Amino acid sequence: MQPAQPPSVFHPKLVTVLREGYSWTLFRSDLVAGLVVGIVALPLAIAFAIASGVKPEQGLYTAVIAGFLISALGGSRVQIGGPTGAFVVLVYAVVQEYGYDGLVVATLLAGALLVVMGLARMGAVIKFIPYPVTVGFTSGIAVIIALGQVRDFLGLSMESVPAEFFERLGALWEALPTVSPWAAGIAVATVLTLRLLPHVTHRVPASLAALLVTTAIVRFFDIPVDTIEGRFGAVPSSLPTPRLPHVEWSTVHELFSPALSIALLAGIESLLSAVVADGMTGRRHRSNTELVAQGIANLASPLFGGIPATGAIARTATNIKSGAKTPIAGIVHALTLLLILLVFGRYAGMIPMATLAGILMVVAWNMGEWHVFRRLLRSPRSDVMVLLSTFGLTVIIDLTVAIQVGVVMAALLFMHRMSEVTQVKRQVEAMRRPAGADDDEMADPDRTSALDIPAGVEVFEIDGPFFFGAAETFRSAIAQIEDPPRVLVLRMRKVLTLDATGLAALEDVHEQTARRGGTLVLSGVHAQPLVVMQRSGFLDRVGEDNVPGDIHDSMRRARALVAA
Repeated sequence: MQPAQPPSVFHPKLVTVLREGYSWTLFRSDLVAGLVVGIVALPLAIAFAIASGVKPEQGLYTAVIAGFLISALGGSRVQIGGPTGAFVVLVYAVVQEYGYDGLVVATLLAGALLVVMGLARMGAVIKFIPYPVTVGFTSGIAVIIALGQVRDFLGLSMESVPAEFFERLGALWEALPTVSPWAAGIAVATVLTLRLLPHVTHRVPASLAALLVTTAIVRFFDIPVDTIEGRFGAVPSSLPTPRLPHVEWSTVHELFSPALSIALLAGIESLLSAVVADGMTGRRHRSNTELVAQGIANLASPLFGGIPATGAIARTATNIKSGAKTPIAGIVHALTLLLILLVFGRYAGMIPMATLAGILMVVAWNMGEWHVFRRLLRSPRSDVMVLLSTFGLTVIIDLTVAIQVGVVMAALLFMHRMSEVTQVKRQVEAMRRPAGADDDEMADPDRTSALDIPAGVEVFEIDGPFFFGAAETFRSAIAQIEDPPRVLVLRMRKVLTLDATGLAALEDVHEQTARRGGTLVLSGVHAQPLVVMQRSGFLDRVGEDNVPGDIHDSMRRARALVAA
């Protein structure tokens, strides 16, 4: 049995592990797993940095600094943090418009937002991002990543690649005659290695094997393809000293929207990764602690020249499969990358750009989850609209816009569906035996079929949550009354929630009924609606005598009012 989650908002799993007692056996498992996942992360960190429009070493800085902090402070035992494909589109757009210093500011703001989200216990809330939105922007990111690698995959001669989708397509089309067979061959060999080697052995990470083999071939045979050093210069063999960005205060407010997207993306991705890890290990992560750790990592990473970071699902799964038991494995992964940077960093410049393009092509394909995308196309029309809108906006416009529009659209469509679920009906209609109703249902003493509704009394029942989406349905149903009744009874036994708009609708009906000389009686009000009515003073205006516990008491009250 797992121990109960501590009430503290911030309680790192590493602290729990050390309190439980850390053994040499656990360390050996974590050491092996950390070394393996560190080697796996090496080419990915470099590739994600280049695809994001920054220098290759900045991906390594991120994996070292953020990876260490996420493991040391996080709420998951086996989470691996670092740069991921999810950020590529967003980071690239921010760097192109505001420069790297602008990205630093946006990442710092995102880190602060993540810390606030965690301390505010929003770890559970952030999981409620609609699934079509997540699949839509993830698949859109995959398309953008793949499209961004066409230049290096084919070795096209291009001065630069336009940021806009249609302009990029046009530029790539015009450059197609300049395809380099050497670059295309290296890229195809990389893809084949990544796809086929896992079927032969899992002892050697496929991405590392492809990187080492293709780099050696290019170096030994002097093959004319672009390399990291040829494009970006030599890769440093040390961590940079921390520095603050130089940015105009006037641009900070412009960076808040990208920062919010970075924070949401980091939160969603890290918690999804933690949930996947829970399923593989049988343990439970601490979502609020994880958000705080992600925030701290994103506050530290840009100060050391890094980019946004989050939990990496593929690397976390590799960590678990390699035998990781505790956060020490993630710390070993970060230290492994640091050692590689310090000792072998100068050799990273030899890596062919076509190799990294091939690796990212496979990452994009795996990231897309196209089978899920096709399945969602058979979902209700509203979900399909959200999916395609988020996907299209991610690819054509901007990821920030896509997330915001997708979430808002999903929320509005959800409210529309909820308003359709909530029904308001006259009890005269309900007195007939419904088709398919069984004897037990008809024997319910709370049914109006067992009651005698006197003249001058109208009974309506609200079935479902009474919130702003259902308020108009309620007003339309009440408007059906032709002659003002002496007593209007509203059955609320199936109303579990009431919001301010629903309360306003009730107040309107109460005022209209009172102006016509009638009385409003509320039957079977539950606790939450009753508290809302008390706090607003509405209960005093209606009168506690006019809020009976059930329909029988309501009928007795109605008869007394009619007879008065």
